This record gives sequence, structure tokens and C-alpha cells, in this order.
Amino acid sequence: MHVTKALGLSLLFALAACSGERPIDDTSLTSGADWAVYHGNANGTHYSTLDQINTDNVKNLKVAWRFDTGDGFGEGGSGSDMEGNPLIIRGQLYAVSPKGRVFCLDAAKGKQLWVFDPAFGDVVNTKQRLRGVSYWSNAREERILFTFRSKLMAVDARTGVLIEGFGHNGEVDLKAGLGRDPSTISVSNVTPGVVYKDLIIMGSTGNTPGHIRAYDVRTGALKWIFHTIPHPGEAGYETWPKDAWKTAMGANAWSGLTLDPENGIVYVPLGSAGMGNKDFYGGDRAGDNLFGTSLVALDAATGKRRWHFQLVKHDVWDRDPPTPPTLITVGGKPALAQVTKAGVVFILDRLTGQSLYPLQELRPPASDIPGEITSSTQVLPLKPEPFARQTLTADLLTQRTPEAHAAVAKTFATVRSRGAFDPPSIGGTILLPGMDGGAEYGGAAYDPQTGLLYVNANEMAWILKVKKQPPLIAGRSGEALYQNACATCHGVERKGSPPEFPSLVGVAQRLTDAQIERQITVGGGRMPAFAQFDAADRAALIGYLKGDPRQTAQKEAPAYPSTDGDPYVFDGYTRFLDPDGYPAIAPPWGTLSAINVNTGEYAWKIPLGGYPELADQTTGSENYGGAVVTAGGVVFIAATIYDNRFRAFDKRTGKLLWQTTLPAAGIATPATYSVGKKQYVVISAGGGKNAKVKPGGEIIAYSLP
Repeated sequence: MHVTKALGLSLLFALAACSGERPIDDTSLTSGADWAVYHGNANGTHYSTLDQINTDNVKNLKVAWRFDTGDGFGEGGSGSDMEGNPLIIRGQLYAVSPKGRVFCLDAAKGKQLWVFDPAFGDVVNTKQRLRGVSYWSNAREERILFTFRSKLMAVDARTGVLIEGFGHNGEVDLKAGLGRDPSTISVSNVTPGVVYKDLIIMGSTGNTPGHIRAYDVRTGALKWIFHTIPHPGEAGYETWPKDAWKTAMGANAWSGLTLDPENGIVYVPLGSAGMGNKDFYGGDRAGDNLFGTSLVALDAATGKRRWHFQLVKHDVWDRDPPTPPTLITVGGKPALAQVTKAGVVFILDRLTGQSLYPLQELRPPASDIPGEITSSTQVLPLKPEPFARQTLTADLLTQRTPEAHAAVAKTFATVRSRGAFDPPSIGGTILLPGMDGGAEYGGAAYDPQTGLLYVNANEMAWILKVKKQPPLIAGRSGEALYQNACATCHGVERKGSPPEFPSLVGVAQRLTDAQIERQITVGGGRMPAFAQFDAADRAALIGYLKGDPRQTAQKEAPAYPSTDGDPYVFDGYTRFLDPDGYPAIAPPWGTLSAINVNTGEYAWKIPLGGYPELADQTTGSENYGGAVVTAGGVVFIAATIYDNRFRAFDKRTGKLLWQTTLPAAGIATPATYSVGKKQYVVISAGGGKNAKVKPGGEIIAYSLP
């Protein structure tokens, strides 16, 4: 690869209701006393003006209260996944549990005020990955809006009672209105929507087109839609095959949205233009595939496109933005910072989408997979420099032990490693940073006092492979169904990649047929619901998982989904590890960086996390969840998945000021708020990313004595 040039620029389930009505004053909804919006404020800065807890006294923090949702479940780290950033509004905290229940707590005491169960008493066997809720109010009422499976729901913020006038009996079906048969698709939303006036604007995830939709926050009526896979006559239509808009999936805003209320703009980071196998093979979607892997600015009132910036053309690396952009100021200009899985940050003019730092145009190698046509050019920022290493070379292989080095060197010699945008291959391509970043869903924190952007990152190499599509068995056999719908994540041999993609070997000994069938039907965690599978299909698939590979449904029909045009498929998620399970790359394996957005230079960078069993405690580790920065001079972050630590750093120097060990990893972004005259810092501690430990379901708040 070479650089060619620099480019310029319901009541039953609402228990123990909150007491009484209270006056509403929207002017108090700031990231000071309250934390009223996901990530602190509409701009997504993770910044608080509170300063009672500061660099001098943060070492004195103690547990103020603990609340156990009772919803932590699953051995081996795969059950819970508690990624939520709670909201705190006028002394009441709103949070979601690993099973999707919504809790309202007294924010000063941790006492439960009400809980709403969106499953209405039904058993929830698998984690529901939910990162928070949205809040809306006017002069008379307050609402909490959230998603559960394929439903957008609304409850009274004071009582937890389902608002039956919203949508149909309190629910809006997110599968409706996407131009596909709702009975055959799966839709959910991991990250809360943003509220603009009387609209709630939503992204989504699932095997559907990822169109952005705005709903009336009172009635649930659809008010506008933006097609992320363009229809005929719309901008970007020419970047896809002619009829792709009828069948293509992806280009979804699974990671959330950011709002600029002053300018009436919603910023939409869109995922790659494929789902499952199609994330990594694009032979049936020739072209740049707008608006896949792009940042799009929309008029929040109408959904009209203001501008777009495509981060990756024809993405076959799943390099979609993992978090909403952070709204910042650069040299007095309104700007934004978009951190990426690729370990870079794009700093753009907020109003025009123009880069505020020079870009380099790359000419990456072409794909050698038959039928795949990757883009001949891609762009990356020249400044700031990447916050994660970009190319794995032999001198960067682990030296942890001679045996570890020898083992990874042997594997390294069999794969390809040519840096950014090296296409997937049959033999294996090194992806660095890996599929979990670089940056992750926690996103960046921005301090307007210093102009520093704080980014935590993973520095893990993964191996990206594709393979020829195996020949399918005639009819809708269990094996054929598994190959098409499940093998991408769980692997052909059903071993998975725990904890994200659990092994299905011996699943019949862990779960009943009914439990397996329900998982197929409703999904959970990163697994979508397979609504297209009828009872016969489900029976066939269950039979295969129980050891009868030729178990066939009662009808004969083509295997679903069709693989016509997809001769190559993804060969599973593979971290590049040594024989002992540690990263194949030399440390650091996780970092925390402070970047001055006005200069593009680094103020400091440190390892983040570690492995308790290793003598070297400066290796860093994989981390998920973001940071919070305060006027008190402190950066708070948990995120690390092996040592379960919650830490505080000096925001100007990166010096460690305080740390404590959580009962389970805090793979979430904390929040800070005040009640009365006391400041609190709160974190969700649910674990879920480390397959070696049991996760939990607690919310823990800290304060000064």
C-alpha cells in the first residue's frame, strides 16, 4: 500500500411506583447536577461541570450504595452483558438490566422506586444488550423510552406505567415500515434514540436495511424516514447494484446518534453495507455502497440529508463507526470527532462535513477473491495520528515467553499482514486493530476546558478469513439452515468464539428444546431473531444441534437464506492469540489516550488494564465502555475486562489517582451527578466479556465520605 497524495480539508409490570408528581423544569437538564441524556448530554461529550470530587480528594471515594438488579445470569461470562449508561434526572436514576428490565432508583440511596418488565413476566433466557434509555418531558408529563427486542416502548417516568396511547398499547413495532415483510426480518436497537423536540430518532440493528426513523414521542407515529440504502432517484443509489435497495441489509446506526440541538442536526454513524457473511464479502454489492460505513448529518426535523462523509468505501472489514460522534470545538469552529474501530479519529466541520485536518488517500491492494471488487482508494486522517497500531509486523509479535513467541510466529508466517484495508483472504489476513477496535461502543470523552479528547482503545490483532460456500444439502435440513444462518458466528464446527459467540457444542445438555427454540425465535445479545424460520425449520435446526446433522424439516424448499451470488462466506471471528490465550501482539493490549483537538497532538497515552495473573501489570487489556471527564480534573473509566477495575486519572497528565475492584467488569460508560450537595459517580458492573468469570448485574455508586 502506498500514499498517493494528501487531500485538503402497563401497570401490572410497573411495581412500587415513584411517589407523587413533581414540577418539571427543563432548564435543569444539564450534565451538571443531572445526567439526563445518554453519554451525559446531547452533544455526547461525557463531560460534567461537577467538581466536588477532584484530583485532591478522589482517592477518598467510598461506595455510597449498591443495587443488584437480580438479572445477572449465565456461567462463563456469556449470559450478562450490562453496557448501560444510566440517566439521572432530579434525583432519580433510570437504568436497564441484562434482561432488559427498566429500573427507577433513588439516586442518593440506591433504593428501588419502580421496575418495568417489557417481557411482561415471560422468561428471558439470554442477555438483552441495551445501553440505556431516552427521556422526554413537557410541562405536564415525563416519559422514558426504550427498546426491547423489536419494540420501541414508552413508560411514565414517575410511575413506570406503560403509556398505552403510545403506538399500539404502548409499543411501536420496529419491523414495520422498512419495505420488507415484517414476519421475515429481525430488528432491534442496542443504543437509545435521541430526543429532538417531540421526536425520538432511532437507529437499529438486525437483518434489515438500517433506515433512520423518527417517531412522534407522544403517539408513536412515524414522522420521517431516511433511506440508508438509497431508493431509485435518491443520492447514493448509483453506488449499489440496480435492485439492491429491495434486498440489501445493513448500513444501520447500531451504535447510536448524536444531536446538535442548536443547529437542528442529528449525526448518524452508519454500519457496514452487509450483515453476517456480507460484512466481509461484497461480490453481490459492487460499488462504494453509500451510506454504508459513513457519517451522515440529517436535518433532525425532516430527515433530509445535510452532508455525508464515507469513512470506508465498499466495506469488507466491518470497519463501521462503533460509537456516535462527539461534538467539539476546534479553533472556535463547531466540529465533531468520530473515533473508529480502525484506531483513527476523523475531525470534521460540524456544519459542512469537511475534514479540519489533512487526509491521506491510500491505494490499497485489490482483493484476490473471485467476484470481489474492493475500492481502489480509501482515506485516513494524517492528523491526529492513529491511537492504535495499524500494521502487525514480525518485530511486534509477543515476547511474553519464548514458547508463545515461537507459536505465534509460526501462525504469522501463514497469514497476510499488509496494513490498513488489506482485503479478506482465504489464507487469512491480519486485521489490526481487530474487529472490536480500536475504539469501541463507549466512545470518546471531550473536555471543553482543555480541548482534550479522551479515547480508550483495544490493540488486538484478529485473523480475517473467507472461504468457499460449502455445498448445501437439498431441502431445508438442519445442517443447511445452520450453515447459512449460524456458522458465520458460531463456526462450522459449532465451537464459537466465546463469550461473544458461545460454543454450541453440547448445547442440548445446557438448554431444553423449548429454550433453544425460544432463542431462535426472539434472539438475544448479538444474536438476531430468526423470524423467517417456521416451526419445521426450528425443529430441524434443533435436531442438528442435538447431533442429527441430516434432520430435515417436513417440507422441501430451497435452503434459507439463499446463497446465490455468494460463492464465498466469512470463516468466523478469530482473535490472534498465543497458546495460553494472551494476545499474539506485544503490549500494550489496551490504552487510554488524551488528544488535543486544536493541534492534533497527543497530550499523553497510557496502558489501560491488565491481567491479574501476569507479573507485568502494565500490559493493558481489552476494554469496553467509555470514560467520563469532569471539571474537577478527573477522568473516570472502568471498561477493563480482566482486572475488573474502576479507575480515576488526572485528566491533564494521565496519572492514576484512585482505583477499586468491581464485583464484575464495568463494560459501560459511568455517569456522574449530584443530589443535594453531594456528587456521585455510578457504574454498571455486569461483566459479560470475559468467558472465564461469572458476570453480574449490579449498579454501584461512589461518593466522598
